[in-house]
Amino acid sequence: MDLVDSKFIGLVSSRLEKFKKVKPNLYNFRCPLCGDSKKNKSKTRGYLYNIKADINFRCHNCGASMTFSNFLKQLDPVIHKQYVFERFKNNSTGRGTVVEEPTFKFEEPKFKTKIRIPLCSEIRRGREYLEARRLDPKRFYWAEDFAGFVNSIKPTFGSNVPKESRIIIPLYYKKDLIGIQGRSVDPSPVKYITTIFYDDAPKIYGLDNIRQDAPVFVTEGPFDSTFISNSIAMCGADADVRRWGVSNPVWIYDNEPRSKEIVKRISDTIDRGEKVVIWPNNIYEKDINDMVLAGHDVQSIVESNVYDGLEANLKFTTWKRI
Repeated sequence: MDLVDSKFIGLVSSRLEKFKKVKPNLYNFRCPLCGDSKKNKSKTRGYLYNIKADINFRCHNCGASMTFSNFLKQLDPVIHKQYVFERFKNNSTGRGTVVEEPTFKFEEPKFKTKIRIPLCSEIRRGREYLEARRLDPKRFYWAEDFAGFVNSIKPTFGSNVPKESRIIIPLYYKKDLIGIQGRSVDPSPVKYITTIFYDDAPKIYGLDNIRQDAPVFVTEGPFDSTFISNSIAMCGADADVRRWGVSNPVWIYDNEPRSKEIVKRISDTIDRGEKVVIWPNNIYEKDINDMVLAGHDVQSIVESNVYDGLEANLKFTTWKRI
């Protein structure tokens, strides 16, 4: 913790109910975001704690977790601006915690890092499917036998798995093939199957093709990400993208205001103090690909509807339908 953090913790301490210093670099108080507990006024489940050289906030009641900078932004935008200015004066970025990118070491055995199956552009069925959705067939591959293809890289599936063709979406990290996602083209109970070839590798599409010094848009699927500049896609549950060098993410979820799962994920993202796209009411399509097919300028819509903090909560309230 540096002197700037200590100074601003002192400034806001009087505004935090039951604020107390538990020990050096650990503070406890009632969470100002959720109110902590209406039934028991003695509950104090909000914490400021030290992570390496930075400070984080977490509430063990509502689950909110964010950098001290983002916590200040929600608590008092004026004090937050002062904090950012002083961080800049002290040669800091003023954006809050940026987790050091991990050293990514592949352990033996070494797997093949090249895909030895045809591109979808070379296979009529794959090409026609992708072109119908305005996707580039040269960016994806075609496996006539998905399980057999995966097993040729890393034994994963048993011999009883039926042969099925899938579009192959490659996942790279620092130019190494770390996994793939297979997208079904036939009716299937499992539309996407993700296989990661290395322990702890990121289930993220597009990491090698982004500028990390600019906002990085995070979509729900690889196909959607191809329509948005400087974007990646999650190929699994929400992950800590900051661990992989993304310090300024903007989260884009599907336009499903009646989905409890989507609504909760957006709510959690706002509570973390991160930026999120809230779709305007005149957009009815469910996802980015459908919006493109409907003729929308999705890039402009996305860039014009990025929110965080209190404004995000207000927009989110009018968007959700549950």
